[in-house]
Amino acid sequence: MRDVDDHWLADPEHLGLDPEKIEALVSRARREVDEGVLPAAQVAVARHGKLAVFESFGAANSESLFVVFSATKAIIAAAAWLLMQDGRLDEAERVADIIPEFAANGKGDIRVDQLLSHTAGFPAAPFRSLDWLDPGRRLERFASWRTDWEPGSRYVYHPTSSFWVVAEIIERRAGVSFQQFVREQIAQRLNLPDLYVGLPASQNDRVLPCVHAGEPATEADYAAVGLPLPAVTEVTEDAISAFNDPQVRAIGVPGGGGVMGAAELALFYQGLLHGGLQGDAIWQESTITRARYVRTGELRDPDTNAPANRGLGLVVAGDEHRNLRGFGKTNSPEAFGHNGAGGQLAWADPATGLSLGYCTNGHDRNWLRRGRRGVAVSSLAASCLAG
Repeated sequence: MRDVDDHWLADPEHLGLDPEKIEALVSRARREVDEGVLPAAQVAVARHGKLAVFESFGAANSESLFVVFSATKAIIAAAAWLLMQDGRLDEAERVADIIPEFAANGKGDIRVDQLLSHTAGFPAAPFRSLDWLDPGRRLERFASWRTDWEPGSRYVYHPTSSFWVVAEIIERRAGVSFQQFVREQIAQRLNLPDLYVGLPASQNDRVLPCVHAGEPATEADYAAVGLPLPAVTEVTEDAISAFNDPQVRAIGVPGGGGVMGAAELALFYQGLLHGGLQGDAIWQESTITRARYVRTGELRDPDTNAPANRGLGLVVAGDEHRNLRGFGKTNSPEAFGHNGAGGQLAWADPATGLSLGYCTNGHDRNWLRRGRRGVAVSSLAASCLAG
């Protein structure tokens, strides 16, 4: 059970935040809940390793947990960084040298860094979540996949495929399950017991079920803002609803099955800003710096035509297009994070020391409204400092 009050909450003004700006953030974060668009939401802002804001709306309370979808990727990546830091893994290694079965069908030269930066070339490779429980079936799947282009030549977001491979690499190099590695080396060392990748059955009643809300934006709506219709991917409504299944939650899908709350997201990113929390040094500064280095160069996101700006499992805010990458307009170019399907927000900003977590179980079908909400919440959070 969460013990946020005793361990993590601090006076916002003591942390250098402006109460009026916090009020504006909280009001915006709850707006769609008050309007009946979303059934629940939760928001948290942290600085100096402490929470300045932790609020729940609608059907959520302080004990509620959410599936955070692709915000999970940063946590899995951060586990891989630990292996790199310890010399047990190199980002330039060929995946096939770690998982020989993966080399089939011309995948022999794909590197670890390409898995983490979405340039590996197999964005839509199929994998059933429950197949993870059968090691032989896992390897059959990996062997069967084919690339759609030369690895490293294009950026296309891999919703889950490449992170299944990252999870296998973690297990082979760490000698334990990826779920156990994340639990012991990240969640426990950060003192965040409600950060789960692989949810215990005893915690299922705390997770708010994923529901779908609103009507999709039209092609004309997208044209009016100069954006193409979103590409059709594996992230369908059925795929999202599958995370209401306790068996799927128990797997801890590495590309999108983490379960936690907004407080855990905000504090995880404080851990990345400071190398750890409460005196336990987990990541070296050089490790975080290397992870944040943009690997995608001039490669562009086909959905936005903006530079992809991908590090090792992270998105870096970068230039004036940062709002197209899921950040607020007031974030600094150095901000980094990874959002999740349905509107989950998670980032840290080294320029201010702030971090944000925002969760909702209401998956808004109107992607434009969802995007505007994310930019607004992030912009208000990024500018919460006093003065």
